[in-house]
Amino acid sequence: MGTREKYTQMIKAEAKRLGFLSCGISEAGFLEEEAPRLEDWLHKGMQGEMGYMANHFDKRLDPRLLVDGAKSVISVILNYYPEQTQKDPESPKISKYAYGADYHFVIKDKLRNLLEFIQEEIGEVQGRAFVDSAPVLDKAWAAKSGLGWIGKNANLLTKQVGSFYFVAELIVDLELEPDTPVTDHCGSCTACIDACPTQAIVAPYIVDGSKCISYFTIELKDELPPSYKGKFDNWMFGCDVCQDVCPWNRFSKPHREEAFKPHPELLEMSKADWYELTEDTFKKVFKKSAVKRAKYSGLTRNISFLKDASE
Repeated sequence: MGTREKYTQMIKAEAKRLGFLSCGISEAGFLEEEAPRLEDWLHKGMQGEMGYMANHFDKRLDPRLLVDGAKSVISVILNYYPEQTQKDPESPKISKYAYGADYHFVIKDKLRNLLEFIQEEIGEVQGRAFVDSAPVLDKAWAAKSGLGWIGKNANLLTKQVGSFYFVAELIVDLELEPDTPVTDHCGSCTACIDACPTQAIVAPYIVDGSKCISYFTIELKDELPPSYKGKFDNWMFGCDVCQDVCPWNRFSKPHREEAFKPHPELLEMSKADWYELTEDTFKKVFKKSAVKRAKYSGLTRNISFLKDASE
């Protein structure tokens, strides 16, 4: 076995030990296929008010501009599928990924540990961890490294585990053995397209971000557009519809990540509890959650929007 293969196997074994579902490697280089797609998506204004999506266009497509001398992109996925969901079927809904602690911190810690392992076992290796908050096309790299394929809902899908997982990467200046992409297994299925409450999946593999419920409830800071009243399917933070209906998610298994366990009160809250949500309860229930991103004012705005639509 060559040195590259040996290092690659060591890194993958450590990623698994750290709790990642799987780990894949791709060679750091320019994402040729993604470049025109991203340009077209931005040109059509599908990023809505997410102006940051147009920033650092070149860096989004070439990891060598983010890490000097980058040779490999180590992609990882971490399961967040919960054992239980919200109890009251009539209560406003929160996307499953936000039930527990903010994934940015949980994954960054794991990736730092992985980088430290690489430096201790292999030597002078420089790298940076990226968790959905820098100009990196996470899903494109994960697909390139064989962790799954990009589905018609623009999520990364994996035959064995579906899509309820986070995608992140470590970009390093170490040459590793790259993996090969897997084939697309969406076939003729259009479940996600048919089920999207706001018709945000405008064509197979293309999501208009400016029409997505997740965009409205998390990213949009202005007033919610009245024309969408009654179309949010009772989602107050994020949306899981296109994942819930995906046939591959019948293989989802509950995560074993302690940090992702929800606050005990979160799943028990009734529709009335949410409608009467106080700032104190918000701070207590979402103390370490990604929901804090919406702030109390944003979440209550969303809840009022749902309430008005139901009256």
